[in-house]
Amino acid sequence: YNLDTRGLPGVNIVTTEFAEGVTAQSDSLGFEPAVVFVPHPIQNRTTAEIEAIADEAFAKVMKALTA
Repeated sequence: YNLDTRGLPGVNIVTTEFAEGVTAQSDSLGFEPAVVFVPHPIQNRTTAEIEAIADEAFAKVMKALTA
């Protein structure tokens, strides 16, 4: 939140498991952050799988940063 109020763009990258939590927290703060959701879980992924997830999310992150 502080970065946004200072004019610094940012994007939260969150696994789909936490979508409801993001919504609840955003509603309680009265703030709608830029969020890109990626598949859950992350911790047991191979390096190749993580790279594929990152590659897929990259365009969405860049779009959110420049919106």
